[in-house]
Amino acid sequence: MTFDVDVVIVGGGPVGTTALALCGRAGLSAVAFEKDAELWPTARAVHFDGETMRTLQGLGVATRFEQVTIPMRDVAILNEAGDVLVHADTDRIGEQGWNDHISFHQPDIERLLREVVEKTPGVELRCGTTVTAVTDDADGVTVTTVDADGETATTRARWAIVADGARSEIRHSLGIDSDKYGEDTQWLVVDGQLVGAPGYEPDMIQFGRHTRPALWLRLPGDRVRMEFMLMPDDDPVEIVTPASVERISRGALPADKFTPDRQAIYTFRGRIAQTWRHGHIFLAGDAAHQAPPLFGQGLCAGIRDVANLTWKLELVARGAASEALLETYESERKPHATFWVETAANQAVIIQTTDENVAHGRDEYIRANPGASSVPEPPALGPGLHTGDGGGLLGPQPILADGTRLDDMVGAHFLLATDRELYDQLSAETRRALDDSGDVITLLDPAKIGGLLRTIGTRAAVLRPDHYILGAAESAADLEHVLARVPSLPSVAELTAESR
Repeated sequence: MTFDVDVVIVGGGPVGTTALALCGRAGLSAVAFEKDAELWPTARAVHFDGETMRTLQGLGVATRFEQVTIPMRDVAILNEAGDVLVHADTDRIGEQGWNDHISFHQPDIERLLREVVEKTPGVELRCGTTVTAVTDDADGVTVTTVDADGETATTRARWAIVADGARSEIRHSLGIDSDKYGEDTQWLVVDGQLVGAPGYEPDMIQFGRHTRPALWLRLPGDRVRMEFMLMPDDDPVEIVTPASVERISRGALPADKFTPDRQAIYTFRGRIAQTWRHGHIFLAGDAAHQAPPLFGQGLCAGIRDVANLTWKLELVARGAASEALLETYESERKPHATFWVETAANQAVIIQTTDENVAHGRDEYIRANPGASSVPEPPALGPGLHTGDGGGLLGPQPILADGTRLDDMVGAHFLLATDRELYDQLSAETRRALDDSGDVITLLDPAKIGGLLRTIGTRAAVLRPDHYILGAAESAADLEHVLARVPSLPSVAELTAESR
């Protein structure tokens, strides 16, 4: 079967563009189609975490992203009276080798991602081109597009990644329904530049005001964002006026000092697509899941999707793994994304109550249990390509004594980290396979991997190209078992048979 490209990506937003760049890094040919001719000028997402920054690091542009982002120094929850119920210092480097909470202006991020794509061989972003159909068959997909001149074309690919947003027309055309989490609520989102006024001191605040729940975020430069839940008696025309924004912000956004870039009414919702795969078609980003923005995990989850999928596609494309590997995309990612959607939906119930008595009870509970409203620890992946204790958890990225981040030595490979003594106990066949493998980087120097193994709490670990732990081991036999799960590495049984 002849294909025009390995992968077609539907959607050229940050998730689709990241998928395109990751395909290029993996050596896959790919094209992304974006219906808008120009870059979207206003912000939507404003937050990502250390794991997302680590993915961008793998694209070789982390330093440039640092220049247009700011670490989130602290977060807080305030009640109606302005009492601080929760305050957390978040201005520190986390286990991913980056700050755990990072704020940005989305057009800056998208512009840099597009620059990465332009410099990456084998991939292309075509803007002003609308995908009208994605048809799956036994061998691959046919993608039908219409360009700005009305010209229709088809592109043949092995796979399609659908990242065309929450209203995904392709998801609807495939007949894929979504499950609902929590209650849908309408919010006014206001972005702009605040000059000559202090705003609020913390970088992020959840306002548990029963008269009008709200959010505050400080962004790079003079930019800020506030979000306000709409109340039943709000006039949708009046609520977006400068005077109204000053009033409902309680003076934080004065009309003479705040210049809005965008004032839009959005419906915050929790949704998970019932299936994420249709033959050779995979849903990613908002096309697969949507969460209320209380933990800022929307864009993070979308980038996790494509970071999970692209290296698996590459292994299958070159025959180093069977098609069965692709079944682990949904099984791993869907439970992980569902955790964040459920968590955000539950937090929304806490923050969004408009009942004064319920809000009072909530305040007392949070005061007595301050950890109850903190950002939870990330979950493990769902069932898939990982094994044993620790398998499926996100692995750490130590920063070495000379300032080098571990991933910069490993690249887009599996990593075997262990000590020389345990490595020497592996069978000769396994060690020979590791030496011959272009997919596994073996590091035995304690100066490089000591921090990694101490954090995981094991003597040996194998990490996947997306930085999740394939498995941990304390003995050579256990490590052989973990290594046998590397798709492109011959199993111990196969190696033993070949050596006879």
